[in-house]
Amino acid sequence: MWTFKAEQKRFEIGNVDIGGLPGANPTVLIGSIFHHGHRILKDEATGDFNREAAEECINIQEEFSDKTGNPHMLDVIGSTGEAFEKLLDFVSSVTDSPILLDGATASVRAAGLRYVKESGLRNPIVYNTLTPDCKKDEIEEIRKSNVKSAVLLAYNLKDFTSEGRVKAIRELLPVAYSAGIEKPLIDTCVMDLPTLGQACEAAIKMKSELGLPVGCGAHNAVALWKGLKGKMGDQAVKPCLASAAATAAAIGADFVLYGPIEDAKYVFPAVAMVNIAQSQIWVERGVKISSDHPRYKAG
Repeated sequence: MWTFKAEQKRFEIGNVDIGGLPGANPTVLIGSIFHHGHRILKDEATGDFNREAAEECINIQEEFSDKTGNPHMLDVIGSTGEAFEKLLDFVSSVTDSPILLDGATASVRAAGLRYVKESGLRNPIVYNTLTPDCKKDEIEEIRKSNVKSAVLLAYNLKDFTSEGRVKAIRELLPVAYSAGIEKPLIDTCVMDLPTLGQACEAAIKMKSELGLPVGCGAHNAVALWKGLKGKMGDQAVKPCLASAAATAAAIGADFVLYGPIEDAKYVFPAVAMVNIAQSQIWVERGVKISSDHPRYKAG
């Protein structure tokens, strides 16, 4: 089903194993929390939020991760440096999950990196996101932080095809390595529904050529689908969100940023189903499947 030129790399990020053969190693699912407009936020600038509701969101993602066997991470989004400190402290106090440090701007992310280093935060950190147009100051902040993993965005403004995405990553990888990144995760860039197809093709190409873990923000395909609610009704949204994540997993994505963390209960079962189906391919090829795989936990 898959033919790879490069060895398929697997990285350990805290308690999460990411990468490798599609479906033989289950897809890592990443929910976003404290994003713009998130109902649990009281003040985005100060980082004040409903702690009980936030903990419930995190617990639900962990519950479905336990049920399915799909590992999880948290995409923690901060609007200011002040907000980041509160949000990171809280998340670290309630979970040992790896954290994607996802700030609104490079300067906010830099403030988050400095706080992580100063505070000795216990959670593994993944910088989110390093883009082809990043500045030297941003690279230096990452290097000084000693953070070893980052999401690299395959964004090519001049060539927005799947091949253009591959070219963007070829150019961005040396920059990431110069910043001390040892475990790059490739986001193949979903902007809307049509680009989900491009992102999936780019993921296949990059896994074959580079062997690095790949994934995407599949939820963007649904979030920006203007006609969905009007033509299909509100009830169509959640199935489509789950389907978008399952589509990415089916073509071999090692991770999926599935959007608001509240959607864990829709996304985890859908992706687990795909991983169970994929696992049979590898079983027949003699690949050993872990007892923690969805095949055994949810099958």
